[in-house]
Amino acid sequence: MNIATSSVDLDPNNLFPFELDEFQKQAIEALNDSKSVVVCAPTGSGKTLIGEYTIYRALSQGGRVFYTTPLKALSNQKLRDFRAKFGADKVGLVTGDSSVNREASVLVMTTEIFRNMLYGTPIGQVGASMLGVEAVILDECHYMNDRQRGTVWEESIIYCPPDIQIVALSATVANSDQLTDWLNQVHGSTELIYSNFRPVPLEFYFAHPKGIVSLLNDDHTKINNSLKTRRPKSKDKHGRPEGPSISSVVSKLKKREMLPAIYFIFSRRGCDKAVDEMGPLSLVNEQEAAQLKKRIDEFISKNPEAARTKQIEPLYRGIAAHHAGILPAWKGLVEELFQQGLVKVVFATETLAAGINMPARTTVISSLSKRTDRGHRLLTASEFLQMAGRAGRRGMDTNGYVVTVQTPFEGAKEAAYLATAGADPLVSQFTPTYGMVLNLLQTHSLPQA
Repeated sequence: MNIATSSVDLDPNNLFPFELDEFQKQAIEALNDSKSVVVCAPTGSGKTLIGEYTIYRALSQGGRVFYTTPLKALSNQKLRDFRAKFGADKVGLVTGDSSVNREASVLVMTTEIFRNMLYGTPIGQVGASMLGVEAVILDECHYMNDRQRGTVWEESIIYCPPDIQIVALSATVANSDQLTDWLNQVHGSTELIYSNFRPVPLEFYFAHPKGIVSLLNDDHTKINNSLKTRRPKSKDKHGRPEGPSISSVVSKLKKREMLPAIYFIFSRRGCDKAVDEMGPLSLVNEQEAAQLKKRIDEFISKNPEAARTKQIEPLYRGIAAHHAGILPAWKGLVEELFQQGLVKVVFATETLAAGINMPARTTVISSLSKRTDRGHRLLTASEFLQMAGRAGRRGMDTNGYVVTVQTPFEGAKEAAYLATAGADPLVSQFTPTYGMVLNLLQTHSLPQA
């Protein structure tokens, strides 16, 4: 749907089939006032709509838009979504793996690709690759906190020409006002659009071998008293508390009508192992099973090389894995089937929390700690909230459910802490590197660099 009118006549009521939230209206007003925006709102609250409005507006004026994401998987999904919405001829993709229609009016790319484009011209100037670009949408801008990759977002903002609007879409962070002040200094007039409203409220639960119980008290401010005094009876050979099996957790979710669910596990191997551990359990009815068989068999006949042999049979039963080790075509099939409600549980790595459009009724977080290059550590509040925020489907669910799971190392105390903690602040990860210096010297003199 592309309305060929001037930007002042672009009525959101004609573009979107529902009433916009107040923060969305504020963002659109700021964009129409030629300001850049920082949109800070909870996961699942509708930030993407602001990016879509930016695209509609640019297309109506014959301009271009760059849409950047932190992941190739998310870029591939945005390509599919935007082709369906704006037309295949208007949308292109550039990632490290592929380049499709790169002269398109709407160009989706990873943030690193955008940063590398900017390195090709002096700071503040518009290079050939940026001609006609009216706005750059930086999706998942809270990735700026990533210790290894965060600097890419900072460099992109610093190098972006000042006459190009920046639309920074971020999950909730503690210091969004500081981020906005910084953009005002290094880029130009920028307005903060902040909302803490979740259209689908979250309820937090805790799974242990005996069942699934409420994690928090009635005020949602502290741990449930019954969990505070609970002593785990099931212990492993080292005397540590035992957690429930994956199949028992999923079975309980099915019994309580809490499916479909995204079950987060922090390793590819763990996701594949979880699919095996489900055994013969089926999560679909006869009608859904017939639809799944038809869709899967059609896919395999067209893409025999993309099928994951060990995961075909579980997929017939509504069970799947989703991680970076899976071919994009098979991942795309899983995403489509999940969106249609045919896949009931997806075992996924943390990357699925990064904006990929797979809304679920429930998210299960299998562990509250993970291995990193700095060793084993507890999840940060923002990491926890990003995964939790995938729960609750707007227009379909009255509540979203977040289930944390007892492990030998973490229990209800740690889960309640993360569920009640506020979001983390953004911390600059900007670090000059040899690569950065060499890139600058290609287009700047030594004193300028």
